[in-house]
Amino acid sequence: MTEYVIDVQKLCKTFGDKQVVCNVDMKVKKGEIFGFLGPNGSGKTTTLRLICGLLLPSSGSGQCLGYDILKQSSLIKKNIGYMTQRFSLYEDLTVRENLDFFARVYQMDNRKDRVATLLKNMDFTDRSNQLAGSLSGGWKQRLALACCLLHEPKVLLLDEPTAGVDPKARRDFWDIIHDLAHEGITTLVTTHYMDEAERCTRLAYIAQGKLLTEGTMEEIIAASGLYAWSGSGPEIGALINQLRTNPDIILAAIFGNTLHVCGIDEKKLEAAITPYQSAQHQWKPIAPSIEDVFINLVDHSHGKR
Repeated sequence: MTEYVIDVQKLCKTFGDKQVVCNVDMKVKKGEIFGFLGPNGSGKTTTLRLICGLLLPSSGSGQCLGYDILKQSSLIKKNIGYMTQRFSLYEDLTVRENLDFFARVYQMDNRKDRVATLLKNMDFTDRSNQLAGSLSGGWKQRLALACCLLHEPKVLLLDEPTAGVDPKARRDFWDIIHDLAHEGITTLVTTHYMDEAERCTRLAYIAQGKLLTEGTMEEIIAASGLYAWSGSGPEIGALINQLRTNPDIILAAIFGNTLHVCGIDEKKLEAAITPYQSAQHQWKPIAPSIEDVFINLVDHSHGKR
């Protein structure tokens, strides 16, 4: 049996004359938290739907949990939990009623025990009789995740599960994801947040339907070929427009009180910032961030360099 819970090859999806997903290869191991990143409209959601059997690929092949994504989509759906971008539960039902409803949909014999267990494990005991529509954004997403977990799936597909959720709720949500990973549940999650990307076991970045990079965060940064410097001093941000005119500086951005620049040639990048070294403005080499790498990938894919 393959060691990969998700293993797809050359996955493509076309709507009319528009190719939304183009030759995507992806392998995800059991218990991994696999972060799937990319700009809006890049093909992330479509790829999730192809993997879980909600959409049929235009071409390509693959398996999820050992089931063929082309021929056994009904078996895949029974063993995965899929959480959509928007809260899609019944807002006029209580937390308990929502969980009980979905337990009935799954035709669970032990639904009362399973609902009680999730109410406790997901900290809903004191909110069980609260209407779902009155929950905060973070608690709504937690309820949606609880409904995904009712039938004890082996794989979770989470589509931007914390979009619009406050930082504390996002952190709590991710703590739950890591607890589930320790239990052997595999998670494929799309996100726009770099701090969430850093909490994933492995990452992939997609743009214009094409997978541009894949690996651990360290592997992706190392393979990027980027070099970075950070500048500090009074009104350091005033230099940014000048620096951006230099062809050896491919990225320049302000981070708080510092100026962050990147390039693909170490010596040329250092030479580019040398004229801006002064008693007031100090520069030092730093490691590029995962955000630097992803921005560079998108710019490159759009022919900006």
